Amino acid sequence: MDTTFSALALFVLALAVLASATDRRTKPLERRMARLEQKVDRLMAHLGMEEVEDPRMAEVDALLAKGKTVHAIKVYREVTDAGLAEAKEAVERRMR
Repeated sequence: MDTTFSALALFVLALAVLASATDRRTKPLERRMARLEQKVDRLMAHLGMEEVEDPRMAEVDALLAKGKTVHAIKVYREVTDAGLAEAKEAVERRMR
């Protein structure tokens, strides 16, 4: 079961790399990735598994509470290796 989850996670990661490499096909691939992430989330819920969140994400939330959005984006990027636009969107979602 753990091997299946690992293989599935590796497959999703491979799709993410492909999506970032092809600029003109980004939007359709982003939609497909979102659907895949939803499916993985459902599989994890069905298996009773939880995604372990990095402890530094609490630091991101604390910075947001203080109104330090730019610094929160910087920490988010360090934790996740996300690009600037992706990190900005993710941090804005956390603010809601």
